[in-house]
Amino acid sequence: MCGIVGIFHSRDKRPIDRELLSRMNDTQFHCGPDGFGLWDQPGLGFGHRRLSIIDLAAGQQPMLTPDGGTGVTFNGEIYNYRDLKQQLQALGHHFQTNSDTEVILQGWRQSGADCVQHFRGTFAFALYDAAQETLFMARDPMGKKPLHYSLLPDGALIFGSELKSLLPYPGLARAIDPLAIEDYLAFGYIPDPRSIYKSVLKLPAAHRLLWRRGAPAPKIDAYWEVKFADVSGTHTATEDELMAQLREAVDLRMIADVPLGAFLSGGVDSSCIVALMAGLSNTPVKTFSMGFADKSFDESGYAQQIARAITPIITAALSIRTASIWSTA
Repeated sequence: MCGIVGIFHSRDKRPIDRELLSRMNDTQFHCGPDGFGLWDQPGLGFGHRRLSIIDLAAGQQPMLTPDGGTGVTFNGEIYNYRDLKQQLQALGHHFQTNSDTEVILQGWRQSGADCVQHFRGTFAFALYDAAQETLFMARDPMGKKPLHYSLLPDGALIFGSELKSLLPYPGLARAIDPLAIEDYLAFGYIPDPRSIYKSVLKLPAAHRLLWRRGAPAPKIDAYWEVKFADVSGTHTATEDELMAQLREAVDLRMIADVPLGAFLSGGVDSSCIVALMAGLSNTPVKTFSMGFADKSFDESGYAQQIARAITPIITAALSIRTASIWSTA
């Protein structure tokens, strides 16, 4: 995944310390080894570490509109970006790249904060509109991509993909939140919106944050929630609908400008995904598996069975971090 960071001054347009912004950005080098970028203007600074997946040549970030008035730093993928791009072009928007990132910029110009309701994908992003002096942040419906932020006493908001990206910022309080510790001991993780620090929060899944400079506080709300509906129809119709939904979901996630593969454990989930990938791909699907010398933890045999069952569509499965390496080419 990529890494994003940023600083927003909500009360004034004081200059951004680029050296500080760069240090915050560099804490996430491991998230984006393919490139980095910084963008700042009075009262606002964005950083980005890139892992290239779509539009390798022109997808650098932070990405700006041609007039430089709006910028975005984005971690994730918008799976339906091609359809959205066509719709936005029909509405008169012009694109400079083939990147899904640019769909966020033009989506904002078309629909404002409601643009996020059109995105299907896994994402965490921050966008700044200089004309409106507004910061907009959003996280995907399932919360796959992380987004930490802190509201500081001087009116600054700082954010980053990882908690440690906020730590270089001077004045960030590091008092431990005892409720977060209780959550961790109870659940094995710290649920949104808490983090281990009282001063740092996580933007919850399916939430967006909007803060216009001069407003006393950001507006945070949910833009999506799970809807439960009564199931009607025959058992066969339900099975067909499930397979259609799974096939579409896998197909959307296979859009990339880099080689694709699948982690195959041999369980129900990964086996289903690999089988669907094989049916949707014009080329053999590469699968990767992990085995262990301790047989009580080792599922490589199941993965091998699945790979062989789908052969010749699937060409290879590779075991790593194991006592032996096996292949089902």
